[in-house]
Formats: sequence, structure tokens, C-alpha cells
Amino acid sequence: MLGWFKKLLPREDKFFHLFERHSRAGVAAAEAMEAMLAGEGEIESHCRRIIDLEHQADEITREVLLAIRRSFITPFDRGDIKDLIQSMDDAIDMLNKTVKTIRRFEQHTFEPGMREMGVLIAQAARLVAEAIPLLAEIGPNSARLGGLAEEVTRVEGKSDELYEEGLKNLFRTHGNNNVMAYLIGSEIYGELEKVVDRFEDVANEISGIVIENV
Repeated sequence: MLGWFKKLLPREDKFFHLFERHSRAGVAAAEAMEAMLAGEGEIESHCRRIIDLEHQADEITREVLLAIRRSFITPFDRGDIKDLIQSMDDAIDMLNKTVKTIRRFEQHTFEPGMREMGVLIAQAARLVAEAIPLLAEIGPNSARLGGLAEEVTRVEGKSDELYEEGLKNLFRTHGNNNVMAYLIGSEIYGELEKVVDRFEDVANEISGIVIENV
């Protein structure tokens, strides 16, 4: 009876607006990372932009969590809303963590593989941002949502390959004569790979929401 009654009430759609704002912050941060790794502009400027965007995303996440508590009718399961926004926030948090590592070790140039991973990070962020608005109408958009999630998974697979190849190249170049360069490079590669992993987590959350609501 309660479920039937709730279907008659207007749902709270502010969540979609908040999701989209967060996804746009994620894209902007990912594109700043891509540009920084490619050597475009000043590294510190990109770092500050990513940090600022991460702070904005944190505030949006808090708005979503507050809205969950205050809303009687949500567009889909409250637990799914919470998991989705937190997975989105984890992705931009990981970008922020990568910035901290780059600053800590005062890196000014980046390996070719890192630059390629920057491209993949931006691709994954844009795919997620394309998927997020489609959640407002899950049924009609279920096929496209599934396709976007699969594309993110393929991007993550390419990222894994670049990560492994990058570590091999670092070892060939620095393994015998500059251990510190190898260790720093390995840490940056690892964090870039985790950024793509976090965007794949978002895609997995989206897939789960589609399965539960179609």
C-alpha cells in the first residue's frame, strides 16, 4: 500500500541537478589533469583548479546527503543515491590526491604513458557526465546507459595496460641508476590508474541503478 501511495506523489528531482553539477566538476578536474600531464600551461595553476573543483564537489556531495535525509520521495533508492554520489566524489578525491603527490615530489614533466592516462581519465569523466542526466528517465535510456558503462570499462582496461607498460618503461629507464625516479614515477602511475578505477566504480553504480529500476 505504501509503495502504491508513494508512486502517486511527486518525486524529488533536485538530485539530478546536483548529480549533473558534480559530474561537470569531475570533467573539469579531469580535463585539468589531462592538460597538466600534457605540459599545457602552468602546473601549479592546474593543481589549484583541481583542488578548487574538489572542494566544490565536496559541497555538492553534502547537499545530496542532506537532501536524502529531508526528501520523502526520492527518484530511486536512497542507498543507491548515496552510493552514486559517494563514488562520484571518490573519483574527484583521487584526482586531488594525485595533485598532492605531484606537488610533494615537485614534478614538472611527465612520462608519455602518464600523458596517455590523462587522456583516458578525461574520457572516463566525460562518459560518466553523459550518463548522469540519462538517469532522470532510466527506462527509455537504459540501453544507452548500459553502453556508456561498457565504454568506461573499456577505458579502464586500456588504463590498466598503460599502467603496466609504464612501470616497465620506468624500470628500464631508472631501475638500475635512479631508484627515486622509479619510485616517484610508480606512485604517480598508480594514482592515475586509481582515478580511472574510481570512474569505473561510478559506471558500475549506474549499471546497478539501471538493473534495479528497469
